[in-house]
Amino acid sequence: MDLKTFTSAISQIAEEKGIPKEKVIEIIEMAIAAAYKKDYGVKGQIIRAKLNEETGEAKFSQIKIAVDSSMILSEEEIEELKTKKEKIIGAPEQIEEGEKKFRFNPEKHILMEEAKKIKPDIKPGEELEFPLETQADYGRIAAMTAKQVIIQRIREAEREAVFEEYKTKEGEVISGIVQRIEGRNIFFDLGKAIGILLPPEQIPGEFYRIGARLRLYVLKVEKDVKGTIILLSRAYPKFLSKLFEIEVPEVASKTVVIKSIARELGSRSKIAVHSEVEGIDPIGSMVGQKGTRVGVIIDELGGEKIDIIEWSEDPEKFIASALAPAKVLEVKISKTRNQAIAIVSEEQLSLAIGRDGQNVRLAAKLTGWKIDVRAPETAALEKEKKKEAKEQGEEKEEIKKPEEKAKEKKEKKAKEKKSKEAVAAKASEVKEKSQKRKKKQRKTNNRQLTTDNSTN
Repeated sequence: MDLKTFTSAISQIAEEKGIPKEKVIEIIEMAIAAAYKKDYGVKGQIIRAKLNEETGEAKFSQIKIAVDSSMILSEEEIEELKTKKEKIIGAPEQIEEGEKKFRFNPEKHILMEEAKKIKPDIKPGEELEFPLETQADYGRIAAMTAKQVIIQRIREAEREAVFEEYKTKEGEVISGIVQRIEGRNIFFDLGKAIGILLPPEQIPGEFYRIGARLRLYVLKVEKDVKGTIILLSRAYPKFLSKLFEIEVPEVASKTVVIKSIARELGSRSKIAVHSEVEGIDPIGSMVGQKGTRVGVIIDELGGEKIDIIEWSEDPEKFIASALAPAKVLEVKISKTRNQAIAIVSEEQLSLAIGRDGQNVRLAAKLTGWKIDVRAPETAALEKEKKKEAKEQGEEKEEIKKPEEKAKEKKEKKAKEKKSKEAVAAKASEVKEKSQKRKKKQRKTNNRQLTTDNSTN
């Protein structure tokens, strides 16, 4: 194995694979150690290699772990474990004080008594390094072993490097080329990795052509068994603000701040901006000379219209600006209901509302207020109706009170009259019954008197 050939290839591998040079050297050292162990080592040995970049020479050493008697399984314990068919722990990495023991192996372990003779302050679990004779010739199997180790470790390191690189780009905008289209999923070549644009993250109606270069928002980066999965988006709300950060230096330097964004994908967007520095026009900064800055973003979004308005702390002024390009005459707000009435001229009414209510809908999203757009005549008529309704209500209230009193008095009199009539009817009934009883008694008495006279 020609070690000089490996050292000369280190820089090339590091550059091509995007792996740090130190990591490449570490991988080569592992491969050389594996090859050495294959030809000159003993089973159970821990061998490490140290590569000299300048000379291409490698130094080898055997590693032994310092252990005490409490870490080692006794013969009785080994027999007991064999009987129970339990696994015996042999890897030094699994040493856990007070929990697990392992079988002593003189090729990878050294007793504390012996270890202290070499290093007096050594502690259990620490490593001791013993130099080995350097070998230059290796067999075919050892060379294949080293090659496999290098290929496997390089791939692992490459995947890790790609993951770490794109993980730091989450929330950023990157450029990609359409590589292939599978169903509704679009795959982009990002340089060192492949990203996927799923249907929910696409702009409705946008056409993707193989070979086309587009800007994309890195939504999420995940690690998979096969490699790195990069989820992309062109529909995410922050995508628009990130595009302006790239094209407008004032936004990147925080001189101009994007306060809020309302967007209907592929159709129209509204952006509210504010300048933190006096003398800087936030709208002018966003638009650019002859619309060059905003024009680049509109082209990137496939012709999506963008309205840029100035943000204001005054809700009335902010709402009036949000309804641009319509000119608003007056804005009336109700903070309790979070509702606003925007009055515009009859000519501006359709412009303020927009096609299918798009303009007023975006303005409501941008400002956070419920907006009702009305013409002056409609507003005045409604105001008059409310005034009349209020006045009529007051009049009805005033009329209602004496009417109710008269009604109550009338009902009371009727009730009293009905009660008197009922009493009089009862008295008349009683009197009539009494008279009938007396009349009957008189007839009975007269009949008795006639009978007595006849007898005599």
